[in-house]
Amino acid sequence: MIEKQQDSLLNDWQLREARSESALHLIGKLYREKGVVSMIYGRPVINFSPIELIKAHRFVRQIEKMELSIHDSFPILEAVSQITLPPVQIDFGRLTTRYIKSGKNQTPAEFVQEQLSDIIGQEDNFKGSPKDIVLYGFGRVGRLIARLLIEQTGRGNRLRLRAIVVRKGVVNDLQKRASLLRRDSVHGGFKGTIQVDEEANAIIANGNFIHVIYSDAPDSLDYTRYGINDALIIDNTGKWRTEEGLGLHLKSKGTAKVLLTAPGKDNIKNIVFGINHHEIENKDTILSAASCTTNAIVPVLKAVNDAFGIVNGHLETIHAYTNDQNLLDNYHKHERRGRSGPLNMVLTNTGAANAVAKALPELAGKLTGNAIRVPIPNVSMAVLSLNFEKETTKEELNQHLRNMALHSELRDQIDYTTSTEVVSTDMVGSRFACVVDSSATIVQDKRCVLYLWYDNEFGYSCQVVRIIHQMSGIKSDIYPKSENPGASLVSDRP
Repeated sequence: MIEKQQDSLLNDWQLREARSESALHLIGKLYREKGVVSMIYGRPVINFSPIELIKAHRFVRQIEKMELSIHDSFPILEAVSQITLPPVQIDFGRLTTRYIKSGKNQTPAEFVQEQLSDIIGQEDNFKGSPKDIVLYGFGRVGRLIARLLIEQTGRGNRLRLRAIVVRKGVVNDLQKRASLLRRDSVHGGFKGTIQVDEEANAIIANGNFIHVIYSDAPDSLDYTRYGINDALIIDNTGKWRTEEGLGLHLKSKGTAKVLLTAPGKDNIKNIVFGINHHEIENKDTILSAASCTTNAIVPVLKAVNDAFGIVNGHLETIHAYTNDQNLLDNYHKHERRGRSGPLNMVLTNTGAANAVAKALPELAGKLTGNAIRVPIPNVSMAVLSLNFEKETTKEELNQHLRNMALHSELRDQIDYTTSTEVVSTDMVGSRFACVVDSSATIVQDKRCVLYLWYDNEFGYSCQVVRIIHQMSGIKSDIYPKSENPGASLVSDRP
């Protein structure tokens, strides 16, 4: 009996592997030929291995009260591959779950036709040449944005990473830049191939020809020399944060707009995608993507404020150390940050609490904040201690956040886990602004404490790329659409 059971389990695994291999063929074809990105609960599955695809299905149990099987999703994916679609994102994981919950009263093809009826047969809504993107600065966030842009090249007719601008380093600078893109101690190897063209001073990544330009000043460049026009400059240096400073980029020939990957000052709009991205206008030439912590907390603050009303609260961010800190004790202009980052917990400040008001004006003056830098290289946690206008329970609050993660317009920003075993390294590579650790939620009457994980490098970079799409006039909707965009299982406050 035991032997038969073991054989059955092994046979099922081999069948799932074979089905995953077939599914990956369809996923690749959709991507290359139609520009359609296939997803499972918000996670793109482009360039996955069969094992990774199976694991992505199994992960669904952390969100839904069921485990998703490749045997269930394959007919849905197959049906998607047989219809004409514009370049959109298709979450066939969610489509499959919705199909199962519907009772399977239709064929997979009929169900898919119904769910995607408003886009079937549509053409690409993006007109014109690919948008030129330039990364000014090529540090941690810059290289991750590069990886994401290369990953999303697809048919190559929408966004193109055309150049990176850096200060000239030592001998073999180009080789070293390529090596840092190829290998990452936290995020692993680059998915693809990277070559160096010494003569053209360029990096070729998965067929993307990327000029490496050396400069010390943002206003002294002529991008048109490299065939780059009307470029969107992504400033990853954080050196210039005012309109005057960032405006220097616009003096270089071939530039059109600038996006800062740090909190902006003056009257610069600080955008948290999913919250206030609708404020982006065609006339905006300088925008900020705010900070990683602001992006992590604002979506959840929006969700709970709408439902329960926030009277006041405090943010404590337990943040991974950054390049701003010292490896060993040395001089630093900020208090405490001169002490060794890998050896100490370092109490410091964060502007995220005050920055919330730029995206959510209704919370102005209601939050305080502080930060503790801890000896890990990536993934942080925001602890939100909040006082509400009305009482709730842990179950009600968690259910509301789960519903927002699954069914609302914030589902790209808020992820949700029920696991009692997750730790920081499990969150490396998360594409969400934050992940609600529901088992840690504390509620007492009108008070609550929420624990939010966030990959302060990769999750933030994903938010930046969403803004890049918006600024470039690229609309890449996710289907199936939420059944209830303002989803909540609690009544809105009066």
